[in-house]
Amino acid sequence: MAIQIYCTGCYTSNGLDAKSCSNCGATFGRDKKYRVCVSIKGKRVTRVVDNLTIGRETEAAIKGDMVRGEYEINRNVKQVPTVGEVWKTYLKWAQIPGNKKTWITDKFNYETHLEPRFTKKDLDKISAMDVNRLKLDMTKGKTKDGTPYLSKRGKSFSAATIKHQLVLLHRLYRFAQGPDFKYKGETPFDHGQVKMPHLDNERTTYFSDEQLAALRSTLETWPNRTQAAFIEFALLTGVRRGTLFPLRWADLDFERNMVTLVISHRRKGTETITTQVSPEGMEVLKALPQTSEYVFPGKDGKMRSNFKGPWLRIKKVAGLPDDFRFHDLRHNFASAHVNKGGRNGEGENLKVVQELLNHKDFRTTLKYSHLRPGRANEAAVRSGELLTPKLKSNVIKMGE
Repeated sequence: MAIQIYCTGCYTSNGLDAKSCSNCGATFGRDKKYRVCVSIKGKRVTRVVDNLTIGRETEAAIKGDMVRGEYEINRNVKQVPTVGEVWKTYLKWAQIPGNKKTWITDKFNYETHLEPRFTKKDLDKISAMDVNRLKLDMTKGKTKDGTPYLSKRGKSFSAATIKHQLVLLHRLYRFAQGPDFKYKGETPFDHGQVKMPHLDNERTTYFSDEQLAALRSTLETWPNRTQAAFIEFALLTGVRRGTLFPLRWADLDFERNMVTLVISHRRKGTETITTQVSPEGMEVLKALPQTSEYVFPGKDGKMRSNFKGPWLRIKKVAGLPDDFRFHDLRHNFASAHVNKGGRNGEGENLKVVQELLNHKDFRTTLKYSHLRPGRANEAAVRSGELLTPKLKSNVIKMGE
């Protein structure tokens, strides 16, 4: 049993007489927190509290609960599963058609980040500090002992990647609470000690004219016409990458320039819509060979599930910045309509853009309400004219 000062900056514990963190050097002030850790016969419970008095009371309460629990051990109580056991069952469930379309991504994340740390641990043995240590290591690009922990590009992991790992681990705990395991213990996420990384979801990158010309030029000469058409169609329609994977030839109406799409919404499941497409967009599809039931097939004519490799190669040849994402094609589509759309070229109405992007919530579309600096400057120049009242003249012309 122990009570130690808890560093909220690097998630390490220090002695009660410590003035600063032995790991990161942060100075402990009056608002310091304390970590309570109680271990009895291999079972460990940890808590982080606001002051030493509460820490001592918490230590005594946890110890009492654990001692009383000893009398109920091995009395037909189901053993707590490990993360690895939960994962195996979860993966079988996720692979069932209709359950989890992104199970391949979950598998990659689990095997890369969660499995090395947690697979052999019982669910009730993983503390918030363990999860925060994963966050810190991925952010700093190295583990506590100094071992490099970097992405394939040799960089520390982004906030989005870190969040994916925490969401997956949280999902495994929720799955374990279901009928397969009926886990009733606590999770590292219960007391708000694990914070999800903040993501800048307001980023709406769009191409400059030079970048757009370079991309279009690269697509015109790209040897794999299906890969080039995949990007060009997304560029001309703003359709999400995942929506193009299941697109079939039977979904296309070339006479009316209509396409039927199956769209996945984060909270409301899937939706099938039929929408108008520009003639230029349909011409991109007409030029493709029909080698499969899918318009953009993957290996052996099956439905494609990933486009990361082709996008990185084409982006590199086109000279686009490393941080340009495939999803930025959709942002560029929206930004072009907001800035240049409409009959007079003065920008499309945001409600129209909402329909073009098939956003269910108008608040999602509002992030495209930003204008290019030039448009704002032009509006500022016209402000005087717009705000000057137009009064009728009292002068009577002699010829009237």
